[in-house]
Amino acid sequence: MSAYTLPELAYDLAALEPHYSAEVLELHHDKHHAAYVAGANAALEKLDQARTSDDYGSINQLQKNLAFHLSGHVLHSMFWENLSPDGGGVPEGELAAAVDDGFGSLDHFRNQLTQAALNVQGSGWGALTWEPLGQRLIIEQIYDHQSNVGQGAPPLLVLDMWEHAYYLQYRNVKADWVDAFWKIVNWPDVAARFSRARTLELL
Repeated sequence: MSAYTLPELAYDLAALEPHYSAEVLELHHDKHHAAYVAGANAALEKLDQARTSDDYGSINQLQKNLAFHLSGHVLHSMFWENLSPDGGGVPEGELAAAVDDGFGSLDHFRNQLTQAALNVQGSGWGALTWEPLGQRLIIEQIYDHQSNVGQGAPPLLVLDMWEHAYYLQYRNVKADWVDAFWKIVNWPDVAARFSRARTLELL
């Protein structure tokens, strides 16, 4: 059984400054994301042990642990690719057209995702996702690391609103972190995810 591994960043630790500090990025990637990778691997090992011994007394907790850590790994892996030292600006082409169609304008989209992120209750994420049944972009709040999987909506752009993502740099002013995020969004990465997601069929 293959193990999950921590992905390398595609840019230097200081590449996102001043919007995202090297210190925060190093802690976020090398410590927090690494912990989710380790947690997912540990959960898989324990599930394997449970299968081998036919002892499923802790199956509920093991499944929850796997879901939590694996979702954290997946979301963080996407988050790093959603960011770029050359980021910011606006979406283009078919993605821009879909944003206009789904939200009325780029400003309306940004305002909705900003408010969704700022108003996550507790820890979580704001996310732009593609909803394959309705063939439309939607915005979700992801609580902890749990998404609304019933909608089958793959995320395209994710915004980490856990305190470890911003507190060391932005303290309790979450709005400043979200403002900075928009300046480093890697729109070509989001557009590539959008293109792939539209080939999915939910039913």
